[in-house]
Amino acid sequence: MKRYELKNKISISESTMAGVLHTSHIYFNPKVLSFEMSPTANILEFHQKLPFYVPTRLVEAPFVAKRLGVRHVWVKDESSRFGLPAYKILGASWATYRELETRFGPFQPWSNLDELREQLKDLDITLVTATDGNHGRAVARMARWLGLKAHVFVPDDMVHARREAIKNEGAQIEIVNGTYDDAITKLTRIGGDKYLVISDTAWEGYERVPTWIVEGYGTIFREIDEQLRTLEAEQPHLVAVQMGVGSLAASVVRHYRSPNRTTHILGVEPTHAACVLRSLEADELKEVPGPHISIMAGLNCGKPSPLAWPLLRNGLSGSVAVDDSFAEEAMRLLAQDEVISGESGAAGLAGLLAVLTERNEADTMRQKLGIDQNSTVLIISTEGATDPQAYVRIVGSMPNI
Repeated sequence: MKRYELKNKISISESTMAGVLHTSHIYFNPKVLSFEMSPTANILEFHQKLPFYVPTRLVEAPFVAKRLGVRHVWVKDESSRFGLPAYKILGASWATYRELETRFGPFQPWSNLDELREQLKDLDITLVTATDGNHGRAVARMARWLGLKAHVFVPDDMVHARREAIKNEGAQIEIVNGTYDDAITKLTRIGGDKYLVISDTAWEGYERVPTWIVEGYGTIFREIDEQLRTLEAEQPHLVAVQMGVGSLAASVVRHYRSPNRTTHILGVEPTHAACVLRSLEADELKEVPGPHISIMAGLNCGKPSPLAWPLLRNGLSGSVAVDDSFAEEAMRLLAQDEVISGESGAAGLAGLLAVLTERNEADTMRQKLGIDQNSTVLIISTEGATDPQAYVRIVGSMPNI
C-alpha cells in the first residue's frame, strides 16, 4: 500500500485487492459540533397522506457487519418509496407542497391527494428541476399526482433507463450539453409566474425550497427511530451517508448531531466529484470542475449546496472520496444481505469499505469514527437498481426479494 500524508488530517491510499486498484481520499473533521434545531412541522404525517405510504424496510445486514468488523449493521432500504426506486420523493413532495402553499395557499384541510388536487385544478403551473436521475423523477411524479406539468433538465451523459423513467412520469425532458452543474445553471435562469422551481440545491436568492427538501428527508430518520424502538435495538454509533450536493447529509446531521446524540457521521463522494471533501479541506465552499465521471451518477455534483454547507462543515465527523470499484463491491455485498442497491445507493457502504477495510491504519480510523467490534452502523441505501443493466453487470443477477 502506498500512503501519502497531507495537511489537515487528510490521507490518500492506494491498495490492490483481487487484482483491482482501489483509491480513496479521507478527511477527518477536527471541529464537529452539535446543533440545536427548531421544531419542524409533522412531515411524517404529510407523507402518510400520500398514495400507498408505508415505511421502507430497515434490514439487518450480518454479511456487511462481518466485513466491517462491527456488531450490527442496519440498512435503510429506499429501493421502493411510494413505488419509486429512490428516497428523493420524500423531499420533492414536501418541498413542492410547501412552495405551492406559499405561492397559492392557504389550502383548505385535506386528507388525501385527490382533495388537494381539486384545490389546484385551476392552476396552470409547471414544476421545473434539474437532475442526475432520481430527484427529477420524483418531481415529475409529484406533478403527475397533482395534475401539474413538469419540465426536467438533465445532463447529456444520463443513462437511457433513467431518462425514460422521467419521461414515463409525463415530464418533458431537456438535455443539457454538459454536467449536472450545467443543468443547474440552466435551471437558475428559469423565471415567471407559471413556473415553480423545485431544486434540491440552493443558490443566491433561492433557499426556501432546498430547506424544505432537507426537512422532507427527515421522515427517513423518524421511521428508523421507531423501527429501532420496536426491535429494542440501540441507536447507531455511526451513520454513513452519500453526498451529492449535500441535502441528504444535511438531514442526517440535523437528526443525529442534536445535543442529546453522539452519533458520528461519515460523508461519501465519488473521487472525481468530491466537492464537499474539497470544501472541508479549504474550510470554504469549493467547486470541483467536471466532467464528473462515476457510476455513482446521483452523486456527480461539482458544487455543494450553500444551504447544506454549514451543517456539513460542522456536523460531519469525516468525509471520504472513493472510486467506482468500492461502489461495485458494496453493491455485491449488500446483495448478500438481500438488499438491491444501485451505484449511488451503495455509496455509504463504499465509503465504509474504504475507511475500515482497505488501510493499515484501520484501528486509528475506527477510533476517529468512534466505533469498535461492539458498534452499530447505519447505512442509507438511497436507491434500487435504477439502471438494471448496470446492476446485473456488476452484481450478476437480481436477488429474489
